[in-house]
Amino acid sequence: MQADQTRRFRGKNKAPKWTKPDDGIVSVMVLPLAVTDPADLDRLEKLFGSMWSIKRAVQRDARAKVDAYWAAKHEREHDGAKVARQRLGLSREALERRAYQHLEDAGHLKHHATKALAMHMADEVWNGVSRHLFADNSGRRHGRPKVGRWHDFTRVPGRARSHTTANKWETFRLVGTLQGHAMAYASCGRHELMQPHRMPKPTAPTGRVPTGKLTVSAKPATRKATWWDHTGPLAVVFAGGPNSSRGDLVLPVRVPQGPKQYARVEYFLSDPGRWHKVDLVRRRKASAPGGWSYDAHLMILGPGYASPTVWEMRRTAAELDRIGGVDGNVSNLSIVSFPASLDPADGCPKSSEIVLAEEERARLGKEEKKQRGRTRALERSRRATNATQYGLSKRQARRAERRAATGLPGKKVTIPGGARVTRSDGVPKQAFHRDRLSNGYQELRARQTEAAASAAEYRRHRARAVARDIIAVHGPNLTVEDCDIRTWYRLWGNRLSQTTPGMLIKALEIECQAAGGRLMRASTWSTALSQHCLCGERVTKSLRDREHKCIACGLVGRRDLVSAALAAFVDLADPDDPKTATLDSARAWHAQIIFAEGLEEALRESTTPSQSAPRGAGRVAVPRQRGTSAHRTVGKRSEQPRMRHAPVRDHTGKPGYRPACSPQLTSGEVRIKS
Repeated sequence: MQADQTRRFRGKNKAPKWTKPDDGIVSVMVLPLAVTDPADLDRLEKLFGSMWSIKRAVQRDARAKVDAYWAAKHEREHDGAKVARQRLGLSREALERRAYQHLEDAGHLKHHATKALAMHMADEVWNGVSRHLFADNSGRRHGRPKVGRWHDFTRVPGRARSHTTANKWETFRLVGTLQGHAMAYASCGRHELMQPHRMPKPTAPTGRVPTGKLTVSAKPATRKATWWDHTGPLAVVFAGGPNSSRGDLVLPVRVPQGPKQYARVEYFLSDPGRWHKVDLVRRRKASAPGGWSYDAHLMILGPGYASPTVWEMRRTAAELDRIGGVDGNVSNLSIVSFPASLDPADGCPKSSEIVLAEEERARLGKEEKKQRGRTRALERSRRATNATQYGLSKRQARRAERRAATGLPGKKVTIPGGARVTRSDGVPKQAFHRDRLSNGYQELRARQTEAAASAAEYRRHRARAVARDIIAVHGPNLTVEDCDIRTWYRLWGNRLSQTTPGMLIKALEIECQAAGGRLMRASTWSTALSQHCLCGERVTKSLRDREHKCIACGLVGRRDLVSAALAAFVDLADPDDPKTATLDSARAWHAQIIFAEGLEEALRESTTPSQSAPRGAGRVAVPRQRGTSAHRTVGKRSEQPRMRHAPVRDHTGKPGYRPACSPQLTSGEVRIKS
């Protein structure tokens, strides 16, 4: 009888499946790696190169399978989509086997990568493919999967450690203890951390350690010491590929240090039992050898760290019995809140407006000028290195004609200023990714990427700071209109990427949830907050009308503040469905009558005290932002609003003033009066 030659796989585990505690909440800490040894740097670069080769190969396979899946229309209609996917191998397990095959076929990859790393890289590719094949709850699909670029490949995912089996961490593992790190770099823990630039690599433990058991002859049993017995300075260890003969790759960890950093470090690193997974991440840094700096992203089980001040602020905000509304604009954010009981004895209406200070505008103008200079320098470098791919500009062509007419020899043009040389159909003769790039271009491009990452980290930090200030005054129960930010991008273009209103609203949603409340979203179709008054009358306004004037009740105020006040009285039959939102005009009118002058004053200007926004922006170096927070008390403004922007054209083609054209949206100026 012929033996079955088909490959067999291990069946399902019969033990109960381990689940993450705390409802599956995890958090990540960035640990910089002190890679100063040229040999270790070479191994890291080859590791990233090998993983990029595997990922690119799996991406190409997935792309071809997806194209074949959509081409098999009759098969999907006749046999079903699942049958077609199984035949083509469009599944997580099939892509993992393809990654294993690529690892086996290319023998040199085994010197650097492992099977576990290839499996998790295939899982990442499958996540993108599944978002394309299967629609989300709103019925949207992601685009056709593409093959990424080398410079966009920045992360090698590790495998999660086993929390049911001792000493099982198959890929990158963090060894050592925080106490051992402090003993080594803080003079036995008596002083602050003094970590040198060139940190020595910890050595693997030697000798034998007791196992706690007895041998047959009743003697204490011992075993050979391994990295699991290392209690010294922290380090990330990787055993290398199956064919690697260079031993373990040991990367010393540089613990973040600075004011108020040790409490956060202790929260993440004091309990090794919470360590879950380590990923290797690289980021562009022009001053680093090779142009890349390497970090270890440590994932722990549980929520992230919050300082005692933040916990106290959230606890105080949770006790505020207030309802509020938020009006998100392209250049500012308006918040108005009322006591939940609508009783003047419980408090008065409060309003806050987040706009941009003049100092912040000046700083952003300088940053934009630097960015334009870097872009022009990159373009000049590309043109000088690939002069044959560009034509002469009109000015250069006229000069050449004048010299030829007078009999002078032609002058050599080192940097042509004309358009790209193209074919008859307008396609460039040479693709841009085939251009030769100089070392100066690479260094300048790295500095540009580094500056962009610093600015993005600063915006995220400021968004979190502004969100905390808002809930500390208005409470965690807020309502905002459910706007599509993509529509704003179509109207105002890339300028909106500097204001990031979506980032600010998302940070506000996270802070509301952390304080025990919720930021609910209301549909603009069923409420039309910007077109109504608190008295219930409809007040039609165009985009250029920035002031609200109601003829019926005489209420005059800023358009954004009035919309935010109306948002506080929106009811949702289903909090998860913005389409079920309705405006309770009776309560809004009641609040207008009860609070009277106090409400009108709040709708004219901010009326809540300012909060000090913390500074600092995590691991990315951010320049000190002096003079960016102009916290002050503002009196009553005149009835006629002051125009701050040059006239532009709105989406209807009519000229008007558009506050969306201001730069970045931060808490640059919180205009407030108590």
